[in-house]
Order: sequence, then structure tokens, then C-alpha cells
Amino acid sequence: MRSIKYDVVVIGAGPAGLAAASRAKAMGVKRVLLVDRDREPGGILQQCIHNGFGLHLFKEELTGPEYAYKFIEESYASGVEFLMNTMVLTIQPDRQIYAINRKVGMLKIEAQAIVLAMGCRERNRGAVTIPGSRPSGIFTAGTAQRFVNMEGYMPGRHVVILGSGDIGLIMARRFTWEGAKVEGVFEIMPYSNGLNRNIVQCLKDNNIPLHLSHTVTKVHGNERIEAVTVSQVDEHFTPLSGSEQVIPCDTLLLSVGLIPENELSRDAGIHIDPVIGGPVVTDEMETTLAGVFACGNVVHVHDLVDNVTRESWLAGEGAARLVLGQQPTRDLVTTKAGSGVRYVVPHKIHVENLATRTTTLYLRVLQPEENVRVELVSGTKSLFSVHQRVVRPAEMVSINVPPKRITATAGEELMVRLVREGDKA
Repeated sequence: MRSIKYDVVVIGAGPAGLAAASRAKAMGVKRVLLVDRDREPGGILQQCIHNGFGLHLFKEELTGPEYAYKFIEESYASGVEFLMNTMVLTIQPDRQIYAINRKVGMLKIEAQAIVLAMGCRERNRGAVTIPGSRPSGIFTAGTAQRFVNMEGYMPGRHVVILGSGDIGLIMARRFTWEGAKVEGVFEIMPYSNGLNRNIVQCLKDNNIPLHLSHTVTKVHGNERIEAVTVSQVDEHFTPLSGSEQVIPCDTLLLSVGLIPENELSRDAGIHIDPVIGGPVVTDEMETTLAGVFACGNVVHVHDLVDNVTRESWLAGEGAARLVLGQQPTRDLVTTKAGSGVRYVVPHKIHVENLATRTTTLYLRVLQPEENVRVELVSGTKSLFSVHQRVVRPAEMVSINVPPKRITATAGEELMVRLVREGDKA
């Protein structure tokens, strides 16, 4: 078994891993290694050929490959080393990584700091339990995207899409542009789970109907899918008798959510937040396993790659500070989701960092709201408040707390809650 040593090892060469690795190098870390199981860096961005990336970070519209290339180029130029076509098998508590590569076989990689950036995976048919047969022609939206954009293969010509996640909305437009007929997008929730801009640009601009409070209740077909039964659901998501509609199709796309890829994290004993499915992290993006950091969709699913990059810079900086002996003290406060809020990341914040730098809190709300305040509260005292004109579960909310704006003591709990304008706190 070959053994190699690095200061920082980043697992995953998608947008999160690339940003973390290049930032660690910029902080002065000498040896940084990026490990990925794919044959080329860039991750999921390589199949996202539509534009709309980089609007917040670069103030320009880029395609996925263009956005990825900026960070691939930066990583190579800064001296980050790449180890592609390599599968990480385990991470040990002493920060030893065991991996396998087809050219050199088993590898033991010793690291002073590790950054987890494995991204996420799509929920499949097994996760949503659709009754009926198991014919071909049922794909996750991301798989169909790869077939069309990278492999040049058209999965079908008569399409139904279940779920209104962003990939599903984008593929509704892509299939239409390629000459397929998209019968509609069916969403079980009473609101869409995609960005508003994608609802407008992908569905409305292409006359593709969006049916809310609807779901697929049966799949028809033997060798190949021939049709689906779609039903309306009530407020408890129970199909309404008499609302059934059979829609002929040769393809069913599933856009029913994403799951952070955390098998390695669980095996390493890292504490996983059951709400988001990702590691519990500090504002340095350090997990509960000392010296192991995490960022991007492996922590919580993002809707904008710009936020993935910003969060991953924090992870790269945190890993670099550990290697360089510059970590803040272990005095921490805890964040907690309050009324109207589903979750908050990071889970813990260094008291020292509250005084020296802007702290960004990422959160998602439980239901759509208008004209609300996002409040940061300690006990009964409101410490910080930001007005939000519109909040939706599909769109992550980020709150920037300026340095020295709030004071807190170690062990204190900071609650993040939603308050309607005009309501008493």
C-alpha cells in the first residue's frame, strides 16, 4: 500500500471542493490535495450547460462549465494537486484516508486537515414509493440531464415530470428545446420547490403547465413506461378519489429532492443533523470530528452555486488556520431554529469570530411568507433583525451579521426565528 502525506486533503472536486482547496492554498498551506472519483474536476457543473451561474459572485451569467473552469484554473495555478479516478473508502479519526485508485491500487493519505465536499445525490423512485410496474423510461432529472447534455442521448419524446426542483424545471425546458413534448410538471406541495426565475424562464416562457398539489399515483407499462396516473392531493397529501387522470408518456422524470452524500461522514463518527442530513458544523465549517471540515451540498442542499463557493471558502480558511496554528479559541455559542424556521447553519459560532468578522447564517423557512423579519434572539432579547420581503422554502435565506454587531458568551443559545411585520415578538 502506497502512503502519502498532505497538509489539507479535500474530498470531492466539484464547486465546493475546488473553492475550498484554492482558498486553503491562498491562505498559505503548502501541500493541498483534491481527491475525486470522477475522471475530471468540476462535478455536477460539467453537465449544467445552461447559464445563470455566477450572477451573485461574478455579476455575470456563466454556464456551469464556465463557472467550474474559473475555479479549476485557479486551483491548478495555485499549485493544488489533483488525484482523479480515486474512490475514498474510509476516513479515520486520526485523519488518515484510505482510498483506491486503478493505477496505484490502495492508498493511505495522511492529512493534517480534511475537507468533505462530496456533494449530494438525487432521491429516486424508491424514496417516493410510486405504485405500479417497474418499466424502463423512469429517470432522475440529473441522470436525464447527463444523458442529454454530455452523452448526446435523448431519453424520450413524451415526458411527465414529478417534482418541481430546479433540475426538473431546467430539464422541462431542455426537453422542449430538443423537440420533446412535456405534458407538465406535477408537484405534491401547494407551492413550487424551485427558484422563481426557473419557474418563469423554464415553464412559463415555454408554455409548460405546473400542477401544484398533484402527484403520480401509478405507473403503467411493461417493458417501457406507457402512461402515468396523476391525482390531486389534499392538505395531508392524500390522493383525492375521482381526481385521477391518466397521461400517456414514454418518460417519467423524478425531481423530488436531493440528499447530502454522507456515508463517509457517518462511518467516521461525525454527528449528522437529522433535519438537513449533513454534518453539524461550526462557523469555521469544522465538524464534530476535530480537524475534519465540510462544505457545500454535503452539509445542506443549496439552490445557488455562489453560496456553495462562499461557504467553501470558509471551510478552506478553517482548514488552513488549523494547519497554520491560527484557529480561534473553542468558546462557542449554539444556534437553534425557532418559529417558522426549518434549520440554521452553522450550528455553532466562535465567540471570537463574532467580534472580528462578518458571520453568515444560512436558513430555510417552513412555508412561504411575505414581509417578515428574521430575528436572532437570546432568551427574550432580540439581538439582530433583518427584513425579508418574500421568503420561500425553495430559496435559501442568508443573513450577514457584521462584526461586533452582537455580543454573546460561551455556551449561550442563539435562536433564529421568523416574525411577521407588525406582530409582537
